[in-house]
Amino acid sequence: GDSVITVQLTEEDKVEEDVVFYLVFTGSTVQHCTSTRKINPGSLETISPGHDCCETVKVALCASREGHPVLVVAEESFQFVQDEAYDAAQFLASCAGNQQALNFTRFLDRSRPPAADVDFLDEKVALAFRHLKLPAEWNVLGADQSLTENIPRETLMHFAVRLGLLRLTWFLLQQPGGRGALSIHNNEGATPVSLALERGYQKLHQLLTEEEAKEPDSWSTLSHTVHSGDYRVKHHRGLNVYMLTAEA
Repeated sequence: GDSVITVQLTEEDKVEEDVVFYLVFTGSTVQHCTSTRKINPGSLETISPGHDCCETVKVALCASREGHPVLVVAEESFQFVQDEAYDAAQFLASCAGNQQALNFTRFLDRSRPPAADVDFLDEKVALAFRHLKLPAEWNVLGADQSLTENIPRETLMHFAVRLGLLRLTWFLLQQPGGRGALSIHNNEGATPVSLALERGYQKLHQLLTEEEAKEPDSWSTLSHTVHSGDYRVKHHRGLNVYMLTAEA
């Protein structure tokens, strides 16, 4: 999801200014409807929706005009593929609470990827996490809830903070066990909060210590999402397009 899609119109589809085009993506369990932006009389632009699984979906280009029925202009198939970010999100979700796996992830810290790579990783993995089908009982601290906060252990929150992954940290904070992870010490005696301070991640430290921390404004300039029951509306400010996602 979140890639730019360009639609080329044929000569007969280049119609009056008051016609509104939108795309409808129909998957096995979820349907997305996106508005479009006219680049020129023959081209439209929109943003691909983040989908809940890797599959081929049907996409319909629809035209709407006041006082007229909605017209399906064209239909095509569109494939959502599994990429490295999706693999990484699945791996991280599955190793919540798994000490062997979480200790293994620490090799990433020693390789210290460049800041631009970290930003890219953060954005893509956090986006993939948002669209994973996490079990209802999923918890940042893992499945074993009998462990007390006094037992030193590595957590997903330690992983996200160690690499300076702001968006992923924010996502984890909103999940069950996210806030509880902030006070857990690992085997070196570090909490996610002390790690952020030690590494000079000021924005991250602020995110973890503010009582009512809000999603950073800089991300809201990219897109803003509103949830309501089974529906989700996302506004991409860059292209000024809207996306409605609903259970099919």
